[in-house]
Amino acid sequence: MRLLVVEDESRLAAALQRGLQAEGFAVDVESTGRSGLDAARHGGYDAMILDVMLPGLSGYEVVRRLRAEEHWLPVLMLSAKDGEYDQADGLDCGADDYLTKPFSYVVLLARLRALLRRGASERPTVLAVGDLRLDPARRRVTRADAEVALTTREYALLDYLMRRPGQVVSKTELLDHVWDASLETAPNAVEVYVGYLRRKIGRERLETVRGAGYRLAI
Repeated sequence: MRLLVVEDESRLAAALQRGLQAEGFAVDVESTGRSGLDAARHGGYDAMILDVMLPGLSGYEVVRRLRAEEHWLPVLMLSAKDGEYDQADGLDCGADDYLTKPFSYVVLLARLRALLRRGASERPTVLAVGDLRLDPARRRVTRADAEVALTTREYALLDYLMRRPGQVVSKTELLDHVWDASLETAPNAVEVYVGYLRRKIGRERLETVRGAGYRLAI
């Protein structure tokens, strides 16, 4: 298995290279975003370990460009930025996993093995259902190429439904995944926001399945 490590901290990069080579991997190291991007494009690697804070291009931008080019190399992102929004940004821009520094080497190996088992499969970073497009990295929604302005809750609701096109999703499931579980939310809140969303994406797009929930039409 060939791995690419893109890390500008020389001591950490060397330690990762030695450790991974001891595990039987062939490992190349790059220290800038631009050189890492070029190597990822052309090196024929099985997976990449990618730092976020890099000279030239950030890790976010490296993986975003790879995915825009429909390059599905599995990416494990490393970062000292441990906020939940930082991790969400990394995953939304196309990374497969996110590990914060300092990290356990045992955990890194386990996550890397999980990525390699899954392999490189197509995982488009822009969701598409009919003429609806949702770009999680830019938090942008368009319908027939026209931008649709959504509130935070409307966006979260549409995001959840677009990941399950054609499936019936119950009110309870939407409350559990779209609303804050720590707060008591009335079930009719789902109906209210489904109504808001229908006005913006088209009533025919969001169907009510009586007694079961809602379905985003394909």
